[in-house]
Amino acid sequence: MYVKICGLRDPATARHAVNAAADAIGVVMSAPSPRHASPEQAAAVIAAAREVNPGVDTVLVVREMPAVEAAETALQLGFDVLQLHGGYTAEDFSAAAAIHHRIWRAASLATEPGLVAGSYGEERILVDSAIAGSGEPWDLGLIETAQLGTEWLLAGGLNPDNVAAAVATARPWGVDVSSGIESAPGVKDLDRISRFIAAARGE
Repeated sequence: MYVKICGLRDPATARHAVNAAADAIGVVMSAPSPRHASPEQAAAVIAAAREVNPGVDTVLVVREMPAVEAAETALQLGFDVLQLHGGYTAEDFSAAAAIHHRIWRAASLATEPGLVAGSYGEERILVDSAIAGSGEPWDLGLIETAQLGTEWLLAGGLNPDNVAAAVATARPWGVDVSSGIESAPGVKDLDRISRFIAAARGE
């Protein structure tokens, strides 16, 4: 089970997540979010994660930033992956991919029923709740209407206590968590991170 720990802003938390065997760490650059990171914080998180595991996937997550600017930012800061979340078009994805070769798409089945993986040229699709970062669970039965391929990630409302059941129901290739491992908005809890990763893998 591939596990992405998202919304990181400090090196110590990044090291902890990767030491706990996270496959990917995500950094949010979106000013309205309580998890918003500055370029300096992002660079520090990337460096810390790679100190522990040079092979970890580092993911820049954006929501309003223009796609080309986001791709350029991901490239400049050294992110492995750019994740576009929300109202980006297929043309946006194409423009971003011309700059940064690994692009993930985050979308919601509540607003886009019948998702088809790869339809925007993305490497992977992440299926989230209608309100990203809200921590609100959503109807996993909606997955039946989608064509998600083999390497898709489940997100939205996951936490250490419910991720095992969600994995058993939805059978994703990977999972993504942010608010479900926090003690307060934007404040990660190291114990929750460890428990989430273990639970996601049935340990």
